[in-house]
Amino acid sequence: MTLQELSQQKIIILDGAMGTMIQRYKLEESDFRGNRFAHHQSDLKGNNDLLCITRPDIIEEIHYQYLQAGADIIETNTFNAQRISLADYHMEELAYELNVAAAACARKAVDRYQKENPNATRKFIAGAVGPTNRTASLSPDVNDPGFRAITYDQLVEAYSEQIKGLLDGGVDALLIETIFDTLNAKAALYAAMEICEERGVDVPLMISGTITDASGRTLSGQTSEAFFVSMSHAPLFSIGFNCALGAEQLEQYVQVLSKHADCCVSAYPNAGLPNAMGHYDQTPDQMAALVKSYCEKGIVNILGGCCGTTPDHIRSISNIASHYQPRKTAINA
Repeated sequence: MTLQELSQQKIIILDGAMGTMIQRYKLEESDFRGNRFAHHQSDLKGNNDLLCITRPDIIEEIHYQYLQAGADIIETNTFNAQRISLADYHMEELAYELNVAAAACARKAVDRYQKENPNATRKFIAGAVGPTNRTASLSPDVNDPGFRAITYDQLVEAYSEQIKGLLDGGVDALLIETIFDTLNAKAALYAAMEICEERGVDVPLMISGTITDASGRTLSGQTSEAFFVSMSHAPLFSIGFNCALGAEQLEQYVQVLSKHADCCVSAYPNAGLPNAMGHYDQTPDQMAALVKSYCEKGIVNILGGCCGTTPDHIRSISNIASHYQPRKTAINA
């Protein structure tokens, strides 16, 4: 079964937060370093992607828990696994290896799950491609609005390296996510399409932007409609929004995409808005009750969770979504 075929049968369930789950393990600096990086020049705690090499057992187990909870797609632990973000830890040269290792962790979890559940629907792995910690559209210096900390070509080069690692590791799709700057995303899309063309492969491309606040715009200033139009030149399997907002606040923007998109529409909001301590208090049942509206209105094909969500959240979302048909698209009309 392909993702396209699955999208005709049901609302596809995406997994939840990786960082939230990693925090539960109360890891120390030594967990991130392992033996290989014991003498690395900088602190490594917080470099969650590195755990695919130093603690692959934990990453595999988190993936497995999401599969057990009902996820049809799990995302690789590679949100910052390109050399631009890895430079913060002086680990730029590890980018390709990290992505291969992350895909291997996800594949082991899928193989384990499907061996234990031979009659289950096929599970998929999406290679997670994050936004980097730079923006190509805005200056980080208020005194020099023309300055850019990164160029388009540099982004393409970094994304190409990451995507090659993900594909070589065996992912089933590419998810360019948490997009706050569409120019960054265009660089990732260009890299993905160029590499797929060179290799003669057809990998589903998934896009997910983020609305940064109540203005209803991305950080680089685009409305939902503008975001869709600027991405629509690519042969997308899905487009949607994630992060920044909870399900209640995000719904209106997902509706806009649903109105215009001829591909699948995705949504994986946070577990509500963070409290004063930066924690997410929304329970699985509360979040599921909110995303039920997405299902009733028929505006989504893919549902999951972002910051603060756990396997329990995904299980509740999966249970709710199972009672509804997916949004009609050119793919499943």
